[in-house]
Amino acid sequence: MTRSVCRTRRMWQPAGAGAAALLALSACSSSSDSTGSSGTPASPKLSGTVTVFAAASLKESFTTLGRTFEQDHPGTKVSFNFGGSDSLAASITGGAPADVFAAASPKTMALVTDKEDAAGTPATFVRNQLEIATVPGNPHQVSSLKDLTKAGLKVVLCDRTVPCGAAAQKALDAGKLKLTPVSYEQDVKGALTKVALKEADAAVVYKTDVRAAGDKVEGVEFPESAHAINDYPIVLLKNAPNAEAAKAFIALVRSAEGQRVLSGAGFLKP
Repeated sequence: MTRSVCRTRRMWQPAGAGAAALLALSACSSSSDSTGSSGTPASPKLSGTVTVFAAASLKESFTTLGRTFEQDHPGTKVSFNFGGSDSLAASITGGAPADVFAAASPKTMALVTDKEDAAGTPATFVRNQLEIATVPGNPHQVSSLKDLTKAGLKVVLCDRTVPCGAAAQKALDAGKLKLTPVSYEQDVKGALTKVALKEADAAVVYKTDVRAAGDKVEGVEFPESAHAINDYPIVLLKNAPNAEAAKAFIALVRSAEGQRVLSGAGFLKP
């Protein structure tokens, strides 16, 4: 459109104004478009570190997406802080520098948005469902959530303040069951590790964590988990040090490629 305007102006030059016409022609020839061949604005080159605070259950899939992002944008680095969503939220509201927050529940995301530390509205990008993790071979023959209430069985749960613990309590309430664990862990990976190390007989964790653990644990599905499916929201943080790269990382997570990686890890579509 810029070149068309140039031509029109050159045609309006009065006769004999050759120098002016030449000047207009020169300006037209040297003008450049800010759009690519597709007609969309060219993306600025991204660089620097993107700091992502993410729920522990996202560790494997986000690590994979981080590598993809770095390959797609040479000169960038994705730095992750994985942990319990409530602890991560507290760090963010306490002033910890971060670009992106991906939580394992809307409730923990609200800890950040209520303090107005988010830029924009969080978007749900995946969902997750609970599963029982037992030691390999399932020697205690756990086949239901009710089985976890058996006397002598060492069961581990996430703390109720973190999303996996809150979801486990919802499932127990749905089954009208009471369970006293041998310990409460601060994030889902901590609960899973207790079983993988055979320090506990079973734990209520996410399907994605059971899948990520491979043959270190055995998974047992239970119907009450349908009452405790967690939505996972993601948001750009208000004081993001690298906002442009952060937006691009969020776009990757929500893209078809990101959803393929997350679905492969066992997450449910939003």
